[in-house]
Amino acid sequence: MDERTRADVERAEAALVEHYPRLVRLAYLVLPPPMGRHRRVLTAHGLVQRALPRTGRGRPAGAPPGGPDRAPATDSGYALVRLRTLRQALAYERVPRRWPAQLLPAVPLVWGLRLFPLAGGADELALDRALSAVAAPVRAAVGLWHLEGLDEEAAAAVLAAAGVEDPAAAQRAAGQLDRAAGAGAGALLNSGEFDPCTVQTRPTDLLRRRQRVRAAAAVAAVVAAGAVVAAVPGGDGAAWETAGHRPAATEVRQALDPGRLVRTPDERWAATSRMDFTAWPARGRAAGDKALLGRALRVWAAPPAGTRITASAGTSTRPPDHPPQLLYAGLIDNVRVVVCHDGERLVRYAEPAGATPTLHFARVDGADLTTGAALVIGRGDGWLRYLIAPWVADTATRDLLAPRAPDRPLHIAPDGVTDRVPAPPAAGGGCGRWPVVRFRSSARIAAHHSFLVTDLGEPVPAHLTYRPPSADGEPPREPDEATGHPALLSWARTACALRSLRGSGVRSVGNWEFARQDLPEGGGSATWVCTRADTWRGSGRVTVRLQPPAARPADSGRIAGRARDTAACGRFGRQVVGAVRWRSASGTWYLLAAGSRTVTGLDVTGGVRAATGEGTLAVPAAPQTRAEVAGRLRTGAGPRALRP
Repeated sequence: MDERTRADVERAEAALVEHYPRLVRLAYLVLPPPMGRHRRVLTAHGLVQRALPRTGRGRPAGAPPGGPDRAPATDSGYALVRLRTLRQALAYERVPRRWPAQLLPAVPLVWGLRLFPLAGGADELALDRALSAVAAPVRAAVGLWHLEGLDEEAAAAVLAAAGVEDPAAAQRAAGQLDRAAGAGAGALLNSGEFDPCTVQTRPTDLLRRRQRVRAAAAVAAVVAAGAVVAAVPGGDGAAWETAGHRPAATEVRQALDPGRLVRTPDERWAATSRMDFTAWPARGRAAGDKALLGRALRVWAAPPAGTRITASAGTSTRPPDHPPQLLYAGLIDNVRVVVCHDGERLVRYAEPAGATPTLHFARVDGADLTTGAALVIGRGDGWLRYLIAPWVADTATRDLLAPRAPDRPLHIAPDGVTDRVPAPPAAGGGCGRWPVVRFRSSARIAAHHSFLVTDLGEPVPAHLTYRPPSADGEPPREPDEATGHPALLSWARTACALRSLRGSGVRSVGNWEFARQDLPEGGGSATWVCTRADTWRGSGRVTVRLQPPAARPADSGRIAGRARDTAACGRFGRQVVGAVRWRSASGTWYLLAAGSRTVTGLDVTGGVRAATGEGTLAVPAAPQTRAEVAGRLRTGAGPRALRP
């Protein structure tokens, strides 16, 4: 063997061992968030352990230079293993959803436990969601800046060597995210939330075969052979389990035993800082009916032919592999209903009299006081019922299209089930009303905290928020509850657009009034609104509208732009620009544009050319004329206007 090659490999091995935590943290950041935290932790460790180059006749490929601020980055051994780690992590963005489990890293193996990085606060969660909404090369650029200390030139070289097609575009997107995150982004990325080497453990929740295998037959075969039940990818966002991760037969039997269902004490919610579905007690008159509970678990584990199964976007339909938590069991409008929570999902089993049962799955990891405040326990033709959280003290309904109308009280039964609530209109039909429910939390946890939720056809309602525009000199406003009069007026004009979000796994929807503009020719004052829908998967979609003065409260205005899988209009995307054509009362067409508070100027290019040092612009322009609008920031170039 070439001695120089041997020396290179030995240096790489020494660098890997010395800087192992840094490499694993970088791999964890770049890996796709839909893998889930457990799989990302294990895969990050596996990738770093496989990054050591093999010895051979040739000299290992050189690595790009590191930055001047971190000594290890200038070492060729460290640069080499970092490059190999990054290249493997980036490749996971392109792995097909049904990639054979045998081809994924087989080590490290963890049996009987799930691993999670330490839970962070609201800032870490917001940054994690913003990172989930961008591509892997963007996350890699952020990691090279903040975890590796590289400047843009050095980071671009590493990205190019790792196979990124457009390092400049990745760094531009990373810069936008970085500016939105502020000066604390580096500290957040170096916190425990993003450290896969310092983890907490929970009982196993390993993924199993999606095929409809009869649970009883599987357990019998396992007991007879002394083997295990094979575990391979489940549903959307969960196709990452290796063949080496297999729940033992005892765990399978326990998961199907109704006597082992987890039951949270009634008052746990008042003595915990974790306000989500784990704090819900077991309720319902049939909570002790082991026959019903057993049927629900068996159908979940092995749905019989004809069972109707629905799942929210990005939610696995895998069977239980540990005893889930029981939330409710009872009779709802002549349908026996059982609702369980397995730590990541809600599973609703419905057993109509004389009919085939149904299963509904919904992802709810990361739920909080508002998004974990209710679930849909029953649904019919034009109505639904909610099961509410134990911390909800008062409920009422209202119509979003009638912002000045008062709330109407909503009765709650002793078991936490509400009376029937009108369902919002379906897509394609009329939109004469939009019912929502107003919840007020108990003073024991948050005095006078009221918030609105609405049904979007999912097992869990979506939380509605509102953010008013910031005045000059004020810091950026944070999203607030959509219960005040300005918020209700804003939502009256956008409520009907919620129909397009049905069935897409939406967690929350917020209206942000990011700018106000005086219209030409005395046309009055218009409001620019960005509506952002965040999903349980972390990704989001936005719609920008211009809302001129309207005769009807429900007039939605004109759509100026749309975007999917973006951080725009969220906490880490506060630089936004909108542009739209508008016709005045005289018949003259104008190009109107506006930017959010941090946009200090606007430039129009193409068939129309104009510029302003202000946050709004109006210039005459024929409707067919092509034009591009971009914003300017104090730090340089800003975002381009979103396209319809």
